[in-house]
Amino acid sequence: MFKHRHGLPLLAAFAIGFVAVGCAAPQTARADNLLIHRVQQEKGMNLPARGMSMAQVEQRYGAPQRKLSPRGGDSKRHPVINRWEYANFIVYFEHSHVVHSVLNTPAGNNTHPASAN
Repeated sequence: MFKHRHGLPLLAAFAIGFVAVGCAAPQTARADNLLIHRVQQEKGMNLPARGMSMAQVEQRYGAPQRKLSPRGGDSKRHPVINRWEYANFIVYFEHSHVVHSVLNTPAGNNTHPASAN
């Protein structure tokens, strides 16, 4: 019988791996459902649109509750990304234009977006 490098029979190692993947599948499916629900909810909301400038976002939505520290900017492949936090959403800017807006979630986890209010 073939042995795994740690002495475990190869078939047993495969079975353990298969069980571990099988156990993770229900959680992955649940996360996918939550993500789909969040995307559907975001479509129905009035969030800053891609391409809007920082000035346009601030004019339309008011001042953010918090302007987080910029990230990136160390190369052309990693442009400066700014993040503004509002009560119900976060806006991501590349340089000074919106690239994405997402609903806030409590503590940054992937809970149901309706509970993020």
